[in-house]
Amino acid sequence: MSDILVVTWDGGGAAAAAVGIATELQSRGHRVRVLGHAQMRSPIESNGFVFHTYQQARVWQPGARLTTRRTELTYLATCVDRGAGRDVAALLREHPCDVAVVDCMLVGALAAVRRSGVRHVALVHTFYEYIRQEFGTGVTNAIATLKGLRPRRLWDGADRALVTTVPSLEPTSPLPTNARVVGPVVPPAVPACSSGKVLVSLSSLYYPGQVDTLQSVVDAVADLALPVILTTGNAVRPEEIRKPPTVEIHGYVSHAKVMPDVSLVVGHGGHGTTMQALAHDLPMVILPMFDRSDQPLVGSLIQGVGAAEVVSRQAAPATIRAAVDRMLAPGPHRAAAARLGAEIRSSPGAPTAADEIEALL
Repeated sequence: MSDILVVTWDGGGAAAAAVGIATELQSRGHRVRVLGHAQMRSPIESNGFVFHTYQQARVWQPGARLTTRRTELTYLATCVDRGAGRDVAALLREHPCDVAVVDCMLVGALAAVRRSGVRHVALVHTFYEYIRQEFGTGVTNAIATLKGLRPRRLWDGADRALVTTVPSLEPTSPLPTNARVVGPVVPPAVPACSSGKVLVSLSSLYYPGQVDTLQSVVDAVADLALPVILTTGNAVRPEEIRKPPTVEIHGYVSHAKVMPDVSLVVGHGGHGTTMQALAHDLPMVILPMFDRSDQPLVGSLIQGVGAAEVVSRQAAPATIRAAVDRMLAPGPHRAAAARLGAEIRSSPGAPTAADEIEALL
């Protein structure tokens, strides 16, 4: 039995990948501690982990309704926050660990772990190509460098960089020598029925214009012959959406429970939701909500292999409806989604990631 520290943040799919791997490690008998934002305490502790709250890190409120510019700045500031690094250093002094698993976007925390000398893993919860583009070059990299943080050096210097995506879709080639594509970390999945409901889910984080986009999607599918389920997550309150009789609106519903009865997912291109949909052989209509996120790349890649259609978040209901109708119809997009689904189900990410982490012990 070993002591493992998982450092994550309340970033939707980022936390889901970290918790999935932590759960697998715990099932193998390891002692797992999780460091994260205060609002994560209840769901983390409900999984049986010892939870520690950031004390010096910046406050992160994923449901805060900010302008696009403020959203970009807050997102960047959270990633390059040295306060998170100070929290990691303090926790390691109090509770030494054998291996630390740190979300790759938290470069301040990753730098602190590296300085500590602890063996560590950079957890890439999306495509490595996105991380390389967004954090390894341009403005984000320049700001991180000014703070004494060099993202590429930190990722390349980790004992492992574990990339939790579909191997056949990862565009970065060749990957760094320490990187391993382990497969998506998603709940167990089965092929969904091809004549079921439509699931609409944009994000559990708030992005500017999200209410308007959700309303456009609801208006687009209001007279659809199939039942529609909309989940708003924590970002939007169900009562903010004008609800037609044909649409169920919920704040939260487990996607793992409803996707087996779904025939199409309308999503925002978040990596976690997208991989979970594909794991059920489900084609998608994708409306990326935030240009600085991985959503545009995810949408482009899935559309490129024929399993999705990307639509602007500002599209009119008629445009969205036309895409929904095309993706609901029989066609090669369903075979493309099924091919990806079979690949995901045959390469479970959490066990493979746990194997790589155990190899460092």
